[in-house]
Amino acid sequence: MPLNRMEHFLVMTDDVDHTRDFYRDVLGFAEGPRPDLGFLGHWLYLDGTACIHIADWDTYTAHSNRLGIPVTKPAPGTGALDHVAFTGDDYDELLGRLQRHGLNFHPHDSPAIGLRQIFLEDPNGLKLELNFWSKR
Repeated sequence: MPLNRMEHFLVMTDDVDHTRDFYRDVLGFAEGPRPDLGFLGHWLYLDGTACIHIADWDTYTAHSNRLGIPVTKPAPGTGALDHVAFTGDDYDELLGRLQRHGLNFHPHDSPAIGLRQIFLEDPNGLKLELNFWSKR
């Protein structure tokens, strides 16, 4: 198969630091190295992979326009993308983080298949699905 894994997704935002803080401080991603790409942003890592890239709308748009690369337009919600999912291994720790930060979230349990889920939105309205599978 020519493709073998998802590498990253890009979150476009007017506040790169607030978005970084959410993924780092609430969900536990690690901020890591990011080359100078010609626009403001951050890279956040899980297990050594920079899986969330964060970019400033204005500087990313200007950079992409210079290169002739189309840019997503700001819109409410996430458009055709409904959510991004991650798997975790400590439901209770994450639940505590969400509660400490006063965030709204929606838990959903499917005991028949051994799955506990949490749904929430990032600061930009991107829906996240966090999956915790029971150890069998």
